[in-house]
Amino acid sequence: MSKSFIAYGVILGTLLIIDGLWLGIIAKTFYRERIGHLMSPTVSWWAVVVFYLIYTLGILILVVRPGTSTVGVFALGAVLGLVAYGTYDLTNQAVMRAWPLTVTVIDMLWGSLLTALAALAGYLAAR
Repeated sequence: MSKSFIAYGVILGTLLIIDGLWLGIIAKTFYRERIGHLMSPTVSWWAVVVFYLIYTLGILILVVRPGTSTVGVFALGAVLGLVAYGTYDLTNQAVMRAWPLTVTVIDMLWGSLLTALAALAGYLAAR
């Protein structure tokens, strides 16, 4: 099996497991208390699937494949996560009437850590 396919699968699995724990257990109350009034009562699963498939591809192409070291991959993953989650959160901060700054800060930090860990896992698996 190609190293890229292995890395893709490990990145995707890492994102799903860690983000699932974060969103479903660890930070569920945090988000519900701050933006629950903006949240849909049902999840649009097709959008979830498309996001994770595209984001995994971005991590693979932009971070893992050009990676030269574990530290470099972790750092680039953190930057990509900051940019991606920052785009979402700062756009919401700019245009939503009741978007809390705490959600923006925590979510951007989370996105950086999550992406760095997923990129590192994919990089190590492909080596």
